[in-house]
Amino acid sequence: MMKRLRLFDLMRPALFGLDPETGHRLAITALKAMPLPGPRSSQERAGKLAITLAGLDFPNPVGVAAGFDKDAEVPDALLALGFGFAEVGSITPLAQAGNERPRLFRLVEDEAVINRMGFNNAGADAAIARLEARAGRPGIVGVNIGANKDSPNRIADYALMARRMTPLASYLAVNVSSPNTPGLRALQDEASLAALIDGVIEARDSTGITAPPPIFLKVAPDLEPADVDAIARIAMDRQLGALIVSNTTIARPSLRSRHAGETGGLSGAPLRALALKRLRDFRKATGGEMPLIGVGGIASAEHAWERIRAGASLVQTYSAMVYRGPQLGAEIARGIERLMKRDGFACLADAVGSE
Repeated sequence: MMKRLRLFDLMRPALFGLDPETGHRLAITALKAMPLPGPRSSQERAGKLAITLAGLDFPNPVGVAAGFDKDAEVPDALLALGFGFAEVGSITPLAQAGNERPRLFRLVEDEAVINRMGFNNAGADAAIARLEARAGRPGIVGVNIGANKDSPNRIADYALMARRMTPLASYLAVNVSSPNTPGLRALQDEASLAALIDGVIEARDSTGITAPPPIFLKVAPDLEPADVDAIARIAMDRQLGALIVSNTTIARPSLRSRHAGETGGLSGAPLRALALKRLRDFRKATGGEMPLIGVGGIASAEHAWERIRAGASLVQTYSAMVYRGPQLGAEIARGIERLMKRDGFACLADAVGSE
């Protein structure tokens, strides 16, 4: 493992010499070439880091956030690297090119990323073919669903995606919080969100699957207190599986990089404090009754542990992988186990919300 980490450190200058999209594509290509292990037994998967959320048994709480594997090309490779789960997407009904380049920026001095990708992906048909090909393999693979930019009815897009992905997804993540599709975040308004979630639930249940995947809702960090309360109320009324807190921010804290003025969603280290605050807000608004997934600026076991103690049952990372390498998930998981022991927790669930 240390050799792999040192190898990434050696390769990082060359990778950072490429534009970010080319570098990301190279990472996906490398993961596609990685040999996959055979099915793992339930005994091998169980351990101190195991946790159950929304009826799903996670071997460890560290996942890859949506955006890394937009087209469901490498979920099993990510799981093999030691992540407890992988979330693919965002996937839209039809393929779309996304926004014009350049649209992805490394803010190296800030350990941050700004993106204005615009839900670029190959569409539902391509993702479904890949997910069908991996049917029967172990591991939790969530599908993050979105709407096409030019759709005349975005709620209908989400319903269509829920219906098509229900047979293939461990969970459905409804993404209404990307800042890079004009008007998308307006779906977080109370009336629109209620209609959207109702449509997704109806579409999922129309498939007739006996044990359909739970529905998670991914929210923005840029919310007012009234928004937090409304979203929490809808999530609890509809008995959603979890809230994913949070997506990228349109806010701009003090940044040093020359790319600081680029438009788009900011992620990485500068998002950490805001994402943690919003997680605590949702923990309070739901009275601890709604499972939460912490995302935003998580780059170490200490960051993840802070999020877990604040109320997150699971955490996700993505931008930090740009700076720390693909072994980050396994590194964080090992660190969480050490922190559990240090703080006297026998199981992960006991630590959730214990701050």
